[in-house]
Amino acid sequence: MRRLALVALPTWLLLAAPAFAGDNGEGLVGETDDRIITFFCLGLVVAFSVLVTLLTFLQQALDRRKEERKATELRKRVGW
Repeated sequence: MRRLALVALPTWLLLAAPAFAGDNGEGLVGETDDRIITFFCLGLVVAFSVLVTLLTFLQQALDRRKEERKATELRKRVGW
């Protein structure tokens, strides 16, 4: 099964490439120029920055919960 996937995926990509390039190089948004590429790349930079920020906040919240749980267990063990 794995060997079939390793053969089928590259074959499909090779056969599908001309179908996607058949419209004289125009993509879904029309002719691609520098402005479209610039805004797309800027969107990627902003999206990754937001993703890193959100995941950092999530990790901080989970670490805070873990430390509280550890402190509670320590208090139970010590008897405070």
